[in-house]
Amino acid sequence: MAVPEAAPREGLLRVRHLVADGVRCPALEVGSGECVAVTGASGSGKTRLLRALADLDPAAGEVSLGGESWRQLSGPRWRQQVMLVPAEPGWWAVQVLEHFYRAPEPALLEQLGFSDETLDWAIDRLSTGERQRLALARALVLEPRVLLLDEPTSALDDVSKQQVERLLGAFMGGGGGILMTTHEPAQIERLGARQVRVDQGMVEAVPA
Repeated sequence: MAVPEAAPREGLLRVRHLVADGVRCPALEVGSGECVAVTGASGSGKTRLLRALADLDPAAGEVSLGGESWRQLSGPRWRQQVMLVPAEPGWWAVQVLEHFYRAPEPALLEQLGFSDETLDWAIDRLSTGERQRLALARALVLEPRVLLLDEPTSALDDVSKQQVERLLGAFMGGGGGILMTTHEPAQIERLGARQVRVDQGMVEAVPA
């Protein structure tokens, strides 16, 4: 089911002259209510771009959120508002609930195909796809303003993919912005996403 394209509002995530490890981004913006899809060949620098914007890797340049520079915020505070969900999320404790800052609302779990009982599961019983979906729930509990998603549905079947895309549509409907890597043209269309491409480390716009 296609997500209706939202008219982006200016001033959410703004990037100028970003230089990181093998990545250069002269200009990039993600508006409130907007999804921007990052495409490019494997190894081109897509993940490195997301990590730089999450302030996880050293980077120079101007990055702001709602007009506030990332240098005005502590690293943890920035990463709570501009949150990276990696393709292979980390799990370090025994149970699912131990990885959440606070327990997610039952409605959030239900939207992703889980029940309250899931929070009591042991991590080692989760499939790769279940881990991907729970990592998204873990991020949303912290109420970020921008999600940086690295191949968020790469391990999901069609039903689970639809669940995630509906949830991302709701996040955008609430004013959130999304910057996500994907290799699926159909997914870009369903999310109504604008595209940018990374070519040998250079981030460039894709003509509409």
